[in-house]
Order: sequence, then structure tokens, then C-alpha cells
Amino acid sequence: MDSFAGKLAVVTGGGSGMGRELVSQLAAQGCSVATCDWHEDAVGQSAAMAQAGAAPGVRVTAHACDVSDEAQVLRFRDELLEWHSREHVDLVFSNAGIGGGGSFVTDSREEWERTFAVDWQGVYYCARAFLPLLIASGDGVLVNTSSVNGFWAALGPGLPNTAYATAKFAIKGFSEALIEDLRTNAPGVRVAVVMPGHVGTDIIANSIRARGLPEPEAMTDAQLADLIPPDARAKLIEAGALPECASAEDMRQMLTRGNADFRDKAPLSAAQAAAIILDGVRAGTWRILVGEDAKMIDAAVRAKPETAYDYAELFSGLAGAAAAAAEKPDR
Repeated sequence: MDSFAGKLAVVTGGGSGMGRELVSQLAAQGCSVATCDWHEDAVGQSAAMAQAGAAPGVRVTAHACDVSDEAQVLRFRDELLEWHSREHVDLVFSNAGIGGGGSFVTDSREEWERTFAVDWQGVYYCARAFLPLLIASGDGVLVNTSSVNGFWAALGPGLPNTAYATAKFAIKGFSEALIEDLRTNAPGVRVAVVMPGHVGTDIIANSIRARGLPEPEAMTDAQLADLIPPDARAKLIEAGALPECASAEDMRQMLTRGNADFRDKAPLSAAQAAAIILDGVRAGTWRILVGEDAKMIDAAVRAKPETAYDYAELFSGLAGAAAAAAEKPDR
């Protein structure tokens, strides 16, 4: 796909982060976009920003949709076809995702299944809804966002990440399985799987909102206690993220600071990540690694998969790879 001009793209999770940047960059390159998010105000803002910077003839529309609900995905599909007066779509970016449900052992089943539903079922429902429309385009691309946690299922010592990682492994496996399925049964469509490392987004804040909670500064003490139970609080104190005998206000400040740091101190911005994704789609790449950290962890896990969760060895290997990369002369 040499150009996105004149195409129609679908972007889920377009209210912030990589989704918002994908919408803006596609529109600037001449591609009409229908984007959805469960946060109606945020996705409306994304669409307005993208429309303001869009190429002539481009239309950007915003739609409210929770991708974990198949009925809402089907409504979104029908709505965008009507609004754009189209009978097919050319690109589908299944980008929506949240965190949560870190522990299968100690976290609530409700939280675990909510995270898994958004992250995996959202991709599945969108593939079911939009594949016939991609086939109808004759040159469609399905782009599914997995993660570095789709090939390495942890965040490090004491930080299980089971719901998110399980969903992201499922997305990776599903996307790879589709390569031959599409080649055999729908050769006019191809699939790409995106594997980002640490990208500067508001996923922490969005994940909190997805649980029906307000911004950290507006949380009650009871809501904070539910979000950060005593065992998690103890680990945060041990890690130095919270002071001893942390107060509710300490926890509010930690959550606010944590989201800001995750977004603003990331090695890669959401805009840079979106550009890498779009470059990969244009180039026909089926596996798009986003960020040097994703590339290094991928290489380390592939080289010695049996030590992927021996953190001392894994991190030692990553440190060595980073040092070697830093010593390479610029070309």
C-alpha cells in the first residue's frame, strides 16, 4: 500500500495515545477515518483535531463504542458505513486496550475479565465485524495491536501482568494464524501485528477510568483502598514508590505522578509510535516492533526463551545489548 490517500480507515481506541495519533496522521495523509472509543468526549476531540489538519476531501468521524461489547461494535460498523457512504473499508486498526487484572491469584475476577474482554474480545469482535468489508475493498489491511507483553508475559519482579499479557499473546497468535488463513481464503486482505514497547500514552489513567473510577485526585479513601489493596501497597512501599505509612493523599499523588511519568518520560512518544506503525503498514510488514526496548526484549527472549523469567539473566542480557548498540558508530 503505497499511499493512504482516498482510503477509509477504522481506528479503535482513538480517544488518546497511539489511537489519537493514528487518526491524525492518517487524515493528514489523505485517508478518511472512522474512530471509536468508550470515552465519547475524548474521541470527539480526536476527530476534531484530525479534521482540522486533514487533507482536502477527508472526513473524520467519531463514534462511541465499547469494543468488548459485540453489539456496540456492530452498531459502530453500520454507523460508519452510513456516515461515510461506503460499502467497504480499507484499513482496520484494532488499537483499543486497557491495563488491569495483573494477578490471576489476588485480583478480582471482574477486573481480570474486564481487561481481557477489552484487549482480546475487542480485537476478535472487530475482526468478525470488519473482515467482510476488508475483503470487499480488494486490498484491505487488518492491523492488530499486541504488545511486548505478547511475547514476554511479565513486567518484572513482583509485577504480574496476567490479564493483559494473556490477551496480548492471544492477539499475536490470532494474527499469525490469520496469515495463512487470509492467504488461502481471502488473498485480497493481509494482517499485521503491532508489538509496542514503552510508548508514552495515558493507558494508566484510561485503565482507571475503565473501572468506573474518577481521576485520582477525586477518588475517595475507600476507592483508593480498593484500587491499591494492602498487599499491593506493601510492594509499592518496598519499591520506594510510596512512603512508609502512606496516606490516601500519598496514593493519590503516586497515581497522578505515575501516569504523567509513564506518558512523558517514555522513550517513544505516541506520535513516533504511530508513524512507525503506518510506515510498517505501507511497507507490507506483518510484524511491526515499536521501540528499541521491544526489539531488545524480543531478541533476548528468542535467543534464550528458557531464561525469559530469570530476571537477573534477562536484564543482564538487555543491558549488554543496550551497551553494544550505544557503541555502534552512526552511519
